[in-house]
Amino acid sequence: MNKTFTAAAIAAMAVLTGSALAGCSMSTPAPAETTQATPAPSDNGAASASPAASTGPGSTGAARSGGTKAACELFNKLVADYGAVSPTDSQGYEDVYSRAQDAKDTVSGDLRGLFTSLSLLAIDHSSVAETGGKPSQESKDAVRDAVFANAGTCTAEGVTLRL
Repeated sequence: MNKTFTAAAIAAMAVLTGSALAGCSMSTPAPAETTQATPAPSDNGAASASPAASTGPGSTGAARSGGTKAACELFNKLVADYGAVSPTDSQGYEDVYSRAQDAKDTVSGDLRGLFTSLSLLAIDHSSVAETGGKPSQESKDAVRDAVFANAGTCTAEGVTLRL
């Protein structure tokens, strides 16, 4: 049983790693993105202000503009929000899923794994919430593994990741 569990955890991490690597390759063209933002600096400032203003404090816009520290803090906020959802509130878990998915698109590298794993856990929990079920152990383990993988990065920014 322990070997099966380990294989499932490895499979979950392979999915997360694939997502993180895809995020790296997609975010690699930063110079092109910078080049696009350079011709319209006033437009870039307006674009940065609009998402933050429309989504409010603790939003995914904060992760985009604040870098690694803001992403780590946002992850902690989403974990707290996840924990505050009533065990039978599938819509509450879907809300956390959506916000984690949005946040995933604002970061690159290993940080994507934090939000990918949390969105997996939230949607997994949403699917069983109305019956009072619990998310799979693999989903929980994926979040734990992503937290451990990013603990050093976030700690270096002065943020301790929460589970």
